Amino acid sequence: MNTPKNHILVIFGASGDLTYRKLIPAVFDLHNQNLLPDHFAILGLGRTALSNADFRKKMKDGIEQFALNKPSNEAELNAFLDKLFYYSFNTKAADEYAAFKNHLWELNQQCQTEGNFIYYLATPPSMYEIIPAHLAEQGLGDESNGFKRLIVEKPFGYDLGTAQKLNGHLLKHFKEEQIYRIDHYLGKETVQNLLVTRFSNGIFEPLWNRNYIHHVEITSSENIGVGNRGGYYEGSGAMRDMVQNHLLLLAGLVAMEPPALIDSTSIRNEIAKVFHSLRPIKEEDVPKYVIRGQYTASNIRGKQMKGYREETGVDPKSRTETFVAMKLFIDNWRWADVPFYIRTGKMLPTRVTEIVIHFKPTPHHLFADDETISKQSNQLVIRIQPDEGLLLKFGMKVPGAGFKAQNVNMDFHYSNLNETYLPSAYERLLLDCMLGDSTLYHRGDAVEAAWKFVDPILKAWEKDCCIKVHGYPAGTWGPDVSDDLIDEPDITWRYPCKNLSDDGNYCEL
Repeated sequence: MNTPKNHILVIFGASGDLTYRKLIPAVFDLHNQNLLPDHFAILGLGRTALSNADFRKKMKDGIEQFALNKPSNEAELNAFLDKLFYYSFNTKAADEYAAFKNHLWELNQQCQTEGNFIYYLATPPSMYEIIPAHLAEQGLGDESNGFKRLIVEKPFGYDLGTAQKLNGHLLKHFKEEQIYRIDHYLGKETVQNLLVTRFSNGIFEPLWNRNYIHHVEITSSENIGVGNRGGYYEGSGAMRDMVQNHLLLLAGLVAMEPPALIDSTSIRNEIAKVFHSLRPIKEEDVPKYVIRGQYTASNIRGKQMKGYREETGVDPKSRTETFVAMKLFIDNWRWADVPFYIRTGKMLPTRVTEIVIHFKPTPHHLFADDETISKQSNQLVIRIQPDEGLLLKFGMKVPGAGFKAQNVNMDFHYSNLNETYLPSAYERLLLDCMLGDSTLYHRGDAVEAAWKFVDPILKAWEKDCCIKVHGYPAGTWGPDVSDDLIDEPDITWRYPCKNLSDDGNYCEL
């Protein structure tokens, strides 16, 4: 594997939880595999006053708790911690950036990092316009002396207007190829494997179209509520938090055309084409195609669970959705009139993310009686998390007299690859940025296209108070009316288990 060029990773908001739990442990895992350059440093930034020693002590605790590769000895850990530095200043104040610039270049000279900087905005979204502008004012986006890259966390905008404004603002100060819009879903090994499953197997790709696929189902469920994030979630909801980015991205990977090359430009071009092909849902048609829900109090395994409106920071009369189910279409040659059903929610029975390809049934049901006709369709289940793997369902003869058929499972689990190391999402994405590979990052036009699709739905919910927010008891699979989106007899959502295989016999929730 290629080794990145010497550089400094500059983390804005370094005293926060993201840096402590995700970023530093992920970089340590890269260090542990000798994937970092010889001359490398991390400069943490924040308003909290910390010395280098204080910062290293805090990050040491984060590494020991959250790194996938635990430190084998104290010397190894200290060798990494020596690369960590901290600088305290007010990142909102333009007049403090000159001193920061001087400090950064001094560290660059000390560490021999050749003027290469990656700026990671682990900050609230309100800082996404402020920090890049101040960096550019100090010439810290200029690549005439080393590369300069900017990683921006989600949410990327609040709606189409704010996303366009943010994109426009960033492009005033950094070029598109310098901007890395991160989505940790794309860092998951099983999401990337979706491309390999599709494009390296002759048994799947010829069938991957409207002629053989009946519908596609994408589910991302959580078995927890909003916890102490009620205040944030009130301004977000499931549509902004999950659908606009994660689930539409999964739909794009399922639906994209084969790229000319496995490179950043080709893959991101094809995903953008899918987003531009999404059939718009008019505001007046939203209740027909989109169901929203909100979890209510219930008793789960003898434990009383709060409803969403009872959570800390939540309006007692809140209409924020914690569940979304949607039917959408992609208007292009490959997917004409094939429905895509997507759903996500909190306080559902289990935590699972999976894609289900439902193939069309055989034209004549030779081996099915009335009770089993609906169960004879083949399914390919691509499990993103947990129990990562693939599951193929196909018909086999039941032993005994006659020709009665039933669906059986053939499965593959990533856990079977005992000697294969599965990197964390942030580990993979950070390394890609260090290498200058933006394949697994969002491009500005695709982000705007996703918002353009979602915007009419959000506006309809905001304008029309008659569009219902359906209650569903915590621990159930959402509102019953979500089944009405699949308006065909004998077809319903798949209700997945925590375990991928043996789902028909044993279901661990």
